[in-house]
This record gives sequence, structure tokens and C-alpha cells, in this order.
Amino acid sequence: MLSIVTVPPASASPGIDASNQRKTTKGISMSTADVSSKSLSEIVALTGRRAVVTGGGRGLGKAIALRLAEAGADLVIGDIDGDLAASAAKDVSQLHGVRAIGTAMDVTDTASVIAAADRAVAELGGLDIWVNNAGIFPNVPLLEMSDETWDKVFDVNARGVFVGAREAARRMATAGTGGVIVNIVSTAGFRASAPGLAAYVGSKHAVRGVTRELALELAPLGIRVLGVAPSYVPTEGNALAAAAVELPADGLPPTPLMLNSPIGRIGVPDDIARVVLFCASDLSNFMTGSTLLADGGATA
Repeated sequence: MLSIVTVPPASASPGIDASNQRKTTKGISMSTADVSSKSLSEIVALTGRRAVVTGGGRGLGKAIALRLAEAGADLVIGDIDGDLAASAAKDVSQLHGVRAIGTAMDVTDTASVIAAADRAVAELGGLDIWVNNAGIFPNVPLLEMSDETWDKVFDVNARGVFVGAREAARRMATAGTGGVIVNIVSTAGFRASAPGLAAYVGSKHAVRGVTRELALELAPLGIRVLGVAPSYVPTEGNALAAAAVELPADGLPPTPLMLNSPIGRIGVPDDIARVVLFCASDLSNFMTGSTLLADGGATA
């Protein structure tokens, strides 16, 4: 039997009525609706839903925002670079005609995450989808890695997911309408990766575990939690990270774990964005706790 989650008053976020939060969650067990009678277009559609994408200013995050918007969702796009977030929001809005807000957002700063969540509620009217995409992956050999580097990776990749999921779930619970949280994991959450990525691999294993735990904890509130695990996908962020290590002439990471896949190509951001859309939509209505591998079969 699943237990019902009660959020104590002391842990309530600014701007949330703790008594209403308890009233919404205590003693109520929600379930996701059976959508068997709906058409495919209705099941895929996100019209009327509101989403937040972290690290959404470029690369994978922007690709995710574009697909969610194409399906009809209004968006808050957060990024450590506020100018990139604003530019991405403008592009998304112009291309798909949805409301899109770009905002500076640092997932290591709880107040910054709370502010983004509150903007979704205040300016878009609610929060239905939260995508924890922001992440970093410095390549530092273990014998050279400082405590600060290790802590920074976990602060962004693991703690950032925890804070984002918590704040999203609090608002979804208060609204009482359920929702979906999607965590971007990695194939590094299933196995070892390239040398020098111990902190990254550790953080992604943590996110995969948190995804499973939160799925159980939040299920009674009608909140689904899913993970998406990409293999290496070329993005601007990857290019910047790769600049810190010596690369071959083709500019790609020197590891077959990242480059090889049975389907014969490296993924592109939209390959991952489409899987996130699947998770966020009612196509995955009966799924929670899973982490879906989007890796071209590389881990098969």
C-alpha cells in the first residue's frame, strides 16, 4: 500500500499556503485517468498545460522546450544565462504561438528555483510539467579532482534535481491536479562512462535512484516521475566542455562508449526531446519510476 505524503508547515515554500497544501495532500489518493477513449492527437497534445524546463537556453533543453511548445504547452525556460533563456523563449513563442517566459535560473540556488516555479503559477496559471535538464560534466581525473569540483557536480546534477522536483511537486500538490516531472539522466546512470567523469557518473546514478523513489512517494498525488537517459548528443554545452580536454581532429570525444551505437549514428537533441514529449504527454500515462534509455541501443 502506498503511503500518503504530508508536507509539514515548516517546509512549505514562500508563496504557498501550508495549510492548503496539507489539505490537498493529506488523505487524498489520486490516480491518472484512463485515456483509452481519446484520440492519438488528444493524447499527445499538451494544450493548456504549463511546463518549466531548466537549462533550456540552448542545446538539449531548448530542443525539449520546442517540442513541448509544438504540442501546445506554455513554458518557463530557465537557464543560468538569462539572455540565452530570453532568446530561447522568444524563438519558441514565435515558432509555435505559445506563451514562453525566459528567466535566469541557477538550479544550485533554491530561491532561484522557487522564483521560476512561482512565475509559472503566477504568469502561466499553473504548473503541470517540470523538466530537470540542467547539468554539468567537467572531465577531471580522480587523482586531480578537488572536493570543490565533486561538490559542484553533485550540487547541479543531483541537488538541482531534488530542489526542482520538490518545488514542482509542491505546486502540483497544492493545485490538486497532478503532473509530470521528467529528469534528464544519462547512460552514465546505468554504467561507467569515460575516464575523468567519476563525479558525473555518480551524480547520474543518484538521479536515476531519486527518480524511482519520488515516483513512489508522489504517486498518491497523481504526479508521475520519469527519467530519460541520453547517450552522447552533440550540443553547444558539450562543445564547451570538450574544449577543456584534448580531442581528435573531428572534435568528438575520444571514447567509443559515447560514439558507437547499433543504429549507426550519434543522436541529435531532437531525438531526446521526442522521448521527453512522450514522458510529458498522456502517451506515457501508465508509466512512472522508469528511466527510458535514448541511446541508439548503445547500452543494449
